[in-house]
Amino acid sequence: MEKLSKAKLETPGQKNEKVGEVVSTKMTKTIVVEVSRRVPHPKYKRIIGKRKKFYAHDEQGAAKLGDVVRIIECRPLSKLKHWRLGEVIRRAAQLAAQPKDLDNV
Repeated sequence: MEKLSKAKLETPGQKNEKVGEVVSTKMTKTIVVEVSRRVPHPKYKRIIGKRKKFYAHDEQGAAKLGDVVRIIECRPLSKLKHWRLGEVIRRAAQLAAQPKDLDNV
């Protein structure tokens, strides 16, 4: 009986992971990740896109707007945060703004 509980502690369960795009980094240590998936409509069977936003904990502030990231499920960290940043898969292209472009706005 004791061996079973010890083995259970040594091999943690598989955590739920999702891949999505960072849509907001305006909060401290928090990013908003939008996960998109394509599913058939229940009645009409046409492929439609579904999106959902997840709040994820980003301790170091590694993720930037537009990055594609992997988030991993964890214990609740706040009212909305139940995910943490796993890794940045692909960085967003950084566009440099010219000073003359900013004057026209």
